[in-house]
Amino acid sequence: MKACTVIPGQLESARVDEVAEPDPADGEVLVEGLFVGICGTDIEISQFGYGQPPAGRDRLVLFHESLGRVLEAPAGGELAVGDLVAGVVRRPDPQPCPCCAKDQWDFCRNGEFTERGIKGRDGYGSQRWRVAPKFAIRLDPALGDVGVLLEPTSVVAKAWDQVERIGARACWDAGRALVTGAGPIGLLAALLAVQRGLEVDVLDRVTEGLKPELVAALGGHYITSLDQLSGPPDVVIECTGLGPLVFDVLGRTAPNAIVCLTGISSGTREVGVAGDAVNKEMVLSNEVVFGSVNAGLANYQQAAAALAKADREWLGRLVTRRVPMEQWPTALVRQPDDVKVVVDIQA
Repeated sequence: MKACTVIPGQLESARVDEVAEPDPADGEVLVEGLFVGICGTDIEISQFGYGQPPAGRDRLVLFHESLGRVLEAPAGGELAVGDLVAGVVRRPDPQPCPCCAKDQWDFCRNGEFTERGIKGRDGYGSQRWRVAPKFAIRLDPALGDVGVLLEPTSVVAKAWDQVERIGARACWDAGRALVTGAGPIGLLAALLAVQRGLEVDVLDRVTEGLKPELVAALGGHYITSLDQLSGPPDVVIECTGLGPLVFDVLGRTAPNAIVCLTGISSGTREVGVAGDAVNKEMVLSNEVVFGSVNAGLANYQQAAAALAKADREWLGRLVTRRVPMEQWPTALVRQPDDVKVVVDIQA
């Protein structure tokens, strides 16, 4: 069968290879690959060497955002032939640590987890793949190809889940959210905010085109400056990783605000911060700032439910480019109008 492979850090090595059929040891569920999604992690792996192939190999089957259709499944289980599914990315560490033992591998304590298409395991960028039933998330069949959005939705489902857990610490009645960044993660974070009945501001530097239209279609407010905020946010989902923006936001939130950081900074930008002022503001306002990465099993289920409730046409507009498998390396090169780019494994 065919698969999308790359030697991490060698973009020129990206190609379609003939590989062996998936090992039954990978799981009892055999899936026909339909689509995979491109994200910044795939670009980091291909261009800059982030990630790790399976032991003893130099090439990695790429992609962790998946969509497929079940070809084989254990009799009497929850999955059946023909079901639309997406695969969970992370696998618990072999010990496992206390968090991995509770299916919260996103909180792994020792870092010995593996990840499909990223760390120590081949990804979903192949014509067929196997997975244990536990790690296959069944999707509403009405979603069709936009089911490929499950994995990024799981990331923001976790963010919102953690926000709500923190909010439950005391009296908290959130009414307004700010999402910084209008990429796929930001737009999906805004979708989940609207589903919660919040007023939403979405901040991005693009001034026109699809992104403002998508925010408007949600009923949100699209802004290009924090000076345009419709009011102090009770919740901030930060999706850019821009250090200066993070600290600018902290000075504009409502009392008792909760700020979730999902964007990863480059680590090279220096930021001058009035540390005492930030400390004072956070203490006097009961403000919480926390980071969130990946997703646990429950978050995938929350994401599947959120997508099932969402407008199918709106979700479809997020997918702005579909690339045939044979041309998949071109999907790694961002184009000005890209929001979510996917690779069509069947094309």
